[in-house]
Order: sequence, then structure tokens, then C-alpha cells
Amino acid sequence: MKRPWLKTIRRAAWAVFVLSAGPSAVAAAAAESTVASEAAGPNNSLFNYSAQTLPMTQLNYSWLHEARTEQKEIRKWDIVTIIVKHQATMISEGEMDRKKKANGDLVLTDWILLKGLHAFPDPQTLGDPRIAGKVDNKMRSEAGLDTRNKIQFTIACHVVDIRPNGNLILEGRHTIENNEETWNYALTGEARPEDVQPNNSVLSENVADVRIKKWESGHVRDGYRRGWLLRWLDMVQPF
Repeated sequence: MKRPWLKTIRRAAWAVFVLSAGPSAVAAAAAESTVASEAAGPNNSLFNYSAQTLPMTQLNYSWLHEARTEQKEIRKWDIVTIIVKHQATMISEGEMDRKKKANGDLVLTDWILLKGLHAFPDPQTLGDPRIAGKVDNKMRSEAGLDTRNKIQFTIACHVVDIRPNGNLILEGRHTIENNEETWNYALTGEARPEDVQPNNSVLSENVADVRIKKWESGHVRDGYRRGWLLRWLDMVQPF
């Protein structure tokens, strides 16, 4: 139901306000009304940013952001896990071809006979002594070497010392025994504190002066290891 009398009352109140306040007050009221309507109006921003919202940072608005874990202080005899991933490939080839020829013909033509303090010519009745020889030496050798090595394991090491510059001296050993089979691992090296990850691990490629030793014993090792005679023959190489 329409109420025309209510509309008439509003117009009259507005006219009274204009006459009493003046044009400047009317303009200020209109501007304030416009700003209020814009602030309350729709906003197409994905973050609905305004002066009252939080700063535009990943910490406040990203769903995938994870706060960085503070690095704890590493002290002597703490345990650090080393992730060893070492892969090496070496290919070497060699070839030698040697030839040597020599001919010799030696003849002693002048002989002397000593009588007291005097020397006299003494030709040989059966002919002058003579030596003749020939040497023909040939040697050809070919060698090739193709090795591939890959080591991958993890080992927990103790911080046995800390350098004056803060570097960590690491040392660790690991032994596995299964029936009569034994596997041993050992690692030593030096790492920077900033290379230690928040999960207390460090990659072996970031460890300086790293020394990795791996050895095993048991039936499997006995099956393919060289005996003492074969090792001696490989060292002396008589043939």
C-alpha cells in the first residue's frame, strides 16, 4: 500500500535542512554519503583488501605456506643424519705397440803377443774371433677399464668436534649382521651448520673431506674375493 503522505514529509524535512544548514553542509553530507556507500558496496578483490585487513603476505593469505622452522643450535656429540648418494663412472683405454730391431757384428782383428816388456803382432792361424747377432723384439698390448660404482645409504654420525669457524666434524659407523654375513659402513667429514636441514640431515655432497668406507665379510664375500696367490700374481705380473 502506497503512502504518499510519507514521501511528502521527507521532502519537507529535507527542505528545512537545506534552508537551515546552507549549501556547504549539504555538499559535505552528500560526499560522506557517497564514501559510505562506496565502502559498503561490492568489492571484486579476491582478498577483499581494505585498511582494516592484514598485510598482503604469504603467511596471512597462502594456503600452502609453511613457516620456516628455526634452526636449532648444534652442539658437540649431537647426532646428524648423513644421506649418502654417490655415483661414479670411469672409462679408461690404453694401447701400446713397440718394435725394436738390432744387428751386431763384432770382429777382433789385431792380436799381440807379450814377451817380457815387449809386444809383438800375433795373427791367429784359425782366423780372427768374430761375434754376430740379431735382435728382433715386438710387443703389442691393449688394455681397457670400465667401472661403475653407486653407493646409497643413510648413516647417523656424531659431532665429534666443532671448528672455531663453526664447521662440524662428523664421524659415524654402522654395522649390520645377518647370520654369518656382516656389512660395515664408516663415514667421516666436515660440514657447515647451515647445510644441516630442519630434519637434522645433510647430503653427502655438502660434506667436505668426506671419506666413505664400506666392507663386508661372510659366505658371499668369500665366494668372489681373490686368494693370496692371485693377488700376488696381479701385483708382480710375471707374464
